Amino acid sequence: MSELSAAIEAILFSSNRALKVRELQQATDSNRDQLEHALDDLRSALEGRGVMLMRHHDELHLATRPAFAPAVRRALRPEVSGKLSPAAYETLAIVAYQQPVMRSRIEEVRGVNCESVLTNLELRDLITEVGRGTGPGQPKLYGTTMRFLQVLGLESLDHLPAPSRGS
Repeated sequence: MSELSAAIEAILFSSNRALKVRELQQATDSNRDQLEHALDDLRSALEGRGVMLMRHHDELHLATRPAFAPAVRRALRPEVSGKLSPAAYETLAIVAYQQPVMRSRIEEVRGVNCESVLTNLELRDLITEVGRGTGPGQPKLYGTTMRFLQVLGLESLDHLPAPSRGS
């Protein structure tokens, strides 16, 4: 593994949040091409290890591989939170596949008011405001978060399963 890849690994390991590509470029004094090459190198080096490199848009984070999550949960004993409702899963799927998406579009697809479900998903850090629409009142545009990827055990949105027919 290159020195740049090792530096990126150390930075991501030490960070308590996802970091933007430009933050890593500045911290390592590298350009975009150098950084992307080093990220590929790091991703390869982490194959078969207990952690993986996750990417969500332009943010990067080291996370536990899903296969080891039960052991980590047992070791750290996190507080148990309530399960998501079917309405929350449905709303989350709409956001994941149609992001950035306005509440009005989600409600159009679901056929019901989604305000409380969206608030719940935001509080759980599964979705977030990713921008504002250009229409009247500049409505929020929702998108998924790094935590969404972690919970689903995905490295990136590219790894979402293809929507089934009729979706």
